[in-house]
Amino acid sequence: MLQTLYTVLLYLIQPLIWIRLLVRGRKSPAYRKRWAERYGFCKGKVVSGGIMLHSVSVGETLAAIPLVRALRHRYPSLPITVTTMTPTGSERVQSAFGAGVHHVYLPYDLPGSLNRFLNEVNPKLVIIMETELWPNLISALHRRKIPLVIANARLSERSAKGYQKLGKFIRTVLQRITLIAAQNQEDGDRFLSLGLKRNQLAVTGSLKFDISVTPELAAKAIALRSQWASRRQVWIATSTHEGEETLLLEAHKELLKAHPTLLLILVPRHPERFPVACELTRKAGLTFTQRSTGEVPSSGTQVVIGDTMGELMLLYGIADLAFVGGSLVERGGHNPLEAAAHAIPVLMGPHTFNFKDICAKLTQDDGLITVTDTPSLVKEISTLLTDEDYRLYYGRHAVEVLHQNQGALQRLLHLLEPYLPVRGH
Repeated sequence: MLQTLYTVLLYLIQPLIWIRLLVRGRKSPAYRKRWAERYGFCKGKVVSGGIMLHSVSVGETLAAIPLVRALRHRYPSLPITVTTMTPTGSERVQSAFGAGVHHVYLPYDLPGSLNRFLNEVNPKLVIIMETELWPNLISALHRRKIPLVIANARLSERSAKGYQKLGKFIRTVLQRITLIAAQNQEDGDRFLSLGLKRNQLAVTGSLKFDISVTPELAAKAIALRSQWASRRQVWIATSTHEGEETLLLEAHKELLKAHPTLLLILVPRHPERFPVACELTRKAGLTFTQRSTGEVPSSGTQVVIGDTMGELMLLYGIADLAFVGGSLVERGGHNPLEAAAHAIPVLMGPHTFNFKDICAKLTQDDGLITVTDTPSLVKEISTLLTDEDYRLYYGRHAVEVLHQNQGALQRLLHLLEPYLPVRGH
């Protein structure tokens, strides 16, 4: 009954969704494109009979990159279709894999759209990253006997309480899932409390730890560092949101008094904030270049605006320390592990609920420094810039936490084996 009600409501709100796409399209024109894919029309864009992986946006896509690479290596004959919901997620997929995977938007959770889509893709296995529980998609896969694995699954206490109110409905939805591979026991227990059966649950750890700096990337970073700042110290502020760039630019102005050659690389979270970041930097009276122009910063350049997609890991490799955004404002923070992989100190604001588990592990082992405002940011960065031992200590601890928690990828690949053809076939 609830599912029917949910479906009817979903059909009724479609005009509101179109309006929302049009409004978002003002800032980010990509939202006005490829609407047909959102209703399952993807003929000629996918190849059937392979693996389908869904990662809603950028964060999930980044966590999925090592998994997709490993699947391509293990099952070279199987086509892989990666779906997302947002244009930024879409750009991330295309920059990470190019033509190596097929990519379309996942259709809305409408029975007709999903059937159209599944008829085209006809996957042997569907993997959904983290926790996207779409009742009609789950029902359609269950009907077609297509195994569904939720990988790197997490479920916050707040979400669990919300789902709890759905009682039997959520229990039915969960029991149609083949396997949930949870990030930790706490998340796993929440799924069990909602009605998941024990034999449907595995705890693998977080895939986000399974990243590494490839030798090619390290070489590229060294070359870029010598080109940009061979005799200068560099700090990077990434995934910044509205309200944060102003605070960070204030901090940079303050830091320049004691460290006049210091360079800041500022990387906003969303492409629509790139021009805003340029304007704010101009207003702050700081000289800047934009990464997208390819221009090499001169000795007088104080800020580089990172306005390209898919280069975050490279830009971290240039920096002596990193601030990870979405954390000075109440956005819940972004992934600190990409910075940790470069063995540099990581700083974040107090709002890190999106990465609670990861931040707790880093903080516990001196791999993360928490700041609360501009003065505390200036104080911590100043100490890190002047005290090399302190800087190396925090960088080393950050990368050790990363290495100690790896292995989720291998555990997950082992769990997926029963649903895929024997390797080499």
